[in-house]
Amino acid sequence: MKRIAILISGRGSNMAALLNGVSDGRIDATIAGVISNRPDAGGLGLAASRNVPTVVVDHRHFIDRTAFEHALAAAIDGLKPDLVVMAGFMRIVSAAFVERYAGRVINIHPSLLPSYPGLHTHRRALADGVRIHGCTVHFVTATVDHGPIIAQGAVAVHDDDTEARLAERVLAVEHRILVSAVSWFCADRLVSASGGIRVSRAVVDVPALTVPLAD
Repeated sequence: MKRIAILISGRGSNMAALLNGVSDGRIDATIAGVISNRPDAGGLGLAASRNVPTVVVDHRHFIDRTAFEHALAAAIDGLKPDLVVMAGFMRIVSAAFVERYAGRVINIHPSLLPSYPGLHTHRRALADGVRIHGCTVHFVTATVDHGPIIAQGAVAVHDDDTEARLAERVLAVEHRILVSAVSWFCADRLVSASGGIRVSRAVVDVPALTVPLAD
């Protein structure tokens, strides 16, 4: 059974989705531990309440990124994970760090990459007037928010949407596709293919999302 390490920086709602996915059998794996770069991250308490080991590697206590990443890698290696999931981990990591865990780190990002890498994705989507927005699970590479895409989920953008309303709907989809992507990794169903990642034995039977709806 594969072991998963989860990296968080905040409340940990995607982390909670993964914990639920393991507990209800959708993910055939064990959560080896949760690591946060912030001691006040709300997700730490939630993980502890579920008897999941937690570790804090506070980036503010290190002289530079190299020193921080050395400590972060030590914490990760101590958990002996097969997969590292960045679930709302708000630190950019170096190419050397990515290479250390090449092919074993995935990230959830709140946009339909390659659109809107970086921060404030919902605000930017609304400002541009897009009609479809969403989220992406991808492998982490040295280029931020640019690795091979595993899964994406989309939502319609409503005329009366605020940043908060749009973020809430996207977050619900994040939880679903992250659990699916991690379950596929743990079941060895992710296959490198020309142009990206293919999911073996995948079944896609959903209608196209068209916005606005045709009359």
